[in-house]
Amino acid sequence: MNSEDAKVAAAVKRALPQIARAIDLIAAALKKRGRLIYVGTGTSGRIAALDAAECPPTFHTDPRMVQFIIAGGHKALAAAVEANEDSRQLGQRAIAERKPGKNDVVVGIAASGGTPFTVSAVAYARRHGAQTIAVTCNRNSPLQKAAGFAIITEVGPEVIAGSSRMKAGTAQKMVLNMLSSGAMTRLGYVYSNLMINVLPKNTKLRERAIGILQHLTGTDRAMAQKNLKSADNDLPVALVMVQSGASRPEASRFLKTAGGHVRKAIALAAKGKHKK
Repeated sequence: MNSEDAKVAAAVKRALPQIARAIDLIAAALKKRGRLIYVGTGTSGRIAALDAAECPPTFHTDPRMVQFIIAGGHKALAAAVEANEDSRQLGQRAIAERKPGKNDVVVGIAASGGTPFTVSAVAYARRHGAQTIAVTCNRNSPLQKAAGFAIITEVGPEVIAGSSRMKAGTAQKMVLNMLSSGAMTRLGYVYSNLMINVLPKNTKLRERAIGILQHLTGTDRAMAQKNLKSADNDLPVALVMVQSGASRPEASRFLKTAGGHVRKAIALAAKGKHKK
């Protein structure tokens, strides 16, 4: 199994041009207040749910920004609901409820590329103006044909034949991590390689926020804690305040003007201070 798993990263690497194109589309859509909507069934749907669920705590995003649809609904996250995978009608109905449009990107995920639920959802979204992307392990599949373009990770046969939760599932998780993380980085929710938008809701995350502030501003722990408190525990606001000398209301305003892009907000704040 480990030997076969070693082939996954190489398969993902071959798809990097398509992954980069997808990140461009997703970042552009999110800038316009659009949505990234994942659609999948079984393992693919659960991996989609995981990526979507982890965006708010990692990047402090609105939950509606990255969404998921899984055949069978939320109960399918903990138990198999295989029958729903074969229904094109249910797939179309599920995506129709989200009202996909021109500012949205819908990503269909299916190892085989033939799952009727996912194929019909993607086809519906595309007909209604959304950008659509297929994430699959097979070329020339119905899902690839239904989508605007495809990210294809050809990982080869599984150690346990047909068990797509193995290499195919690993490849899917790697691709979705890159799509969401790449788009959020483009939006400025990452500073250097640090989770600058982390929301310090518990002890671990508060410690992380303090550590990030120390690292980026060169202050000691006590000063970092003080700066974070002055920013009402909002790490991006604290960083803009420290790096530019702006007040909390000013830092918040610059962040809003920059669309939440921390580096741009610091530049705007510094420019505003220089003008004064």
